[in-house]
Amino acid sequence: MNYYEPKDLDDFPNIGEWAAQQGNKFFEYYGSATGPGKLTEREKSLIALTVAMTQNCPYCIDAYTTKCLSLGVSDEEMMEAAHVGAAMMAGVTLAHTTQMRKIIKKKEM
Repeated sequence: MNYYEPKDLDDFPNIGEWAAQQGNKFFEYYGSATGPGKLTEREKSLIALTVAMTQNCPYCIDAYTTKCLSLGVSDEEMMEAAHVGAAMMAGVTLAHTTQMRKIIKKKEM
C-alpha cells in the first residue's frame, strides 16, 4: 500500500470535512500567510518548498515544486534552498547538543 499518492493532494481542500470551522480558519490563515506581503510570491514559494522538504511532506513538496517551476524558479535555486534547509536542520540538531553536554557535565560532577 502506498500511503502517499499524488492524487491525494487534490483532497487537501477537504481537510476541514469534519471540522469546518477549524478548516476555514486554517485556510484563512494559510491564505494570509502565503498571500501578498513584503516577500514576493517567489520568495514565499521557495520558503514553503524548503519547509516542506525539511518536514518531509510529499504533498507540499509536490505542490511547491510545481509552484516554483510555474514562477520560473530554476532547479539550481530550488536545490540551493534545499541545502539551506538541510544546513538549518543540522544546526538545530547540533544546537541541542548544548542540552546533552549540560547533562553530561552535571552527571560528571
